[in-house]
Amino acid sequence: MRITSALVDPALLDLPWSTPLEEWPAEHLVALPQGISRHIVRFVRLGGYVYAVKETGERVAEREYDLLRALERIDFPSVEAVAIVADRQTDDGEPLDPVLITRHLQFSLPYRALFSHTLRPETMGRLLDALAALIVRMHLTGFFWGDCSLSNTLFRRDAGAFAAYLVDAETGALHSSLSNGQRGEDLEIARVNIFGEALDLQAAGLLHESIDPEVVCEEVVQRYERLWHEITYEQQVERKARHDIERRIRRLNELGFDVAEVALSTLGDGRYLVRPKVVDAGYHHRRLLRLTGLDAEENQARKLLNDLDAYRAESDLTDEQQASHRWLTEVFEPVVRAVPAHLRRKLEPQELFAQIIEHKWLLSERAGRDVGMRHAVQSYLADVLVHRPDEQAVLGVEVDALP
Repeated sequence: MRITSALVDPALLDLPWSTPLEEWPAEHLVALPQGISRHIVRFVRLGGYVYAVKETGERVAEREYDLLRALERIDFPSVEAVAIVADRQTDDGEPLDPVLITRHLQFSLPYRALFSHTLRPETMGRLLDALAALIVRMHLTGFFWGDCSLSNTLFRRDAGAFAAYLVDAETGALHSSLSNGQRGEDLEIARVNIFGEALDLQAAGLLHESIDPEVVCEEVVQRYERLWHEITYEQQVERKARHDIERRIRRLNELGFDVAEVALSTLGDGRYLVRPKVVDAGYHHRRLLRLTGLDAEENQARKLLNDLDAYRAESDLTDEQQASHRWLTEVFEPVVRAVPAHLRRKLEPQELFAQIIEHKWLLSERAGRDVGMRHAVQSYLADVLVHRPDEQAVLGVEVDALP
């Protein structure tokens, strides 16, 4: 027996590797929902973790292991590759297939298991949104899946939202980028696989009567295409149309994507060509701290960075560090200093600025144009902040002492 692993769990040695996987005794197994698979798959619990063990060919196992490790390095939502166990033999010396071991994603279920139960229409819509977002993220990364299905995708709740994870990379390939033809082929494979599995569930009487298999697969494709367009299309904006850039970033945020930066190129007629670069959540706190030294919560950091990027776009500043310094000294600090001394204890500076940005957005939406920061600050101070409780004072009192 030979184990290939970045970090070997000694408990793996205690498993019955000389026995074919389908004959493993129940004492080693954990009963968990799983999708259909062309391979034998078993779940085992070792040292507080649950692992999925899949029998497959050695070359296939090695390729999938390397792909999953590569996806892990770029923080892609997929299961974690743990080890390959090869050169297995029975007690009689007969060769056995190698196995690939992955760590089971806690609190997750295969999409197939979810569709096997009654789903409310709004729940199914959110599930399909999560699946479409996973495929979009995959294609933005340059990953061609080649086998997206209800069985190969895991679902997990994510802070009130739904998140989808890739669980099988056997047919995948990681490129620097994907052509439209590659994306189209991958999407068509997903459509056919999802349609086939939904029909299978329907034939077995497991699919709710209100769910149409054809509608499900077409909805995934349509949601993918809408999301891909929103993320990748190049938008032409007027030189002074900062509000249009902010609106684009907000739409992406609402779709579950964060914006790392905004790329602009100048057109001959004085307009800009805008294309945002999207990233997964959890990015902004570190970037804001690196660029400005401001320590903020993630949602605060997102709003501040959105404003910084819009400022950089309209200021024609190509150097990120220079733009960040100028935004800090010309935008953020003047806004904070504009707050009268008797009101400064109501909110910390980062939260204050984030709320003023939100207030400016609402005023601009009503006016149908960018109202400008100065007007937004004065309006917020007079109409909102003056009526807020003194947060710093309240937080400085013991909870039991509050009325």
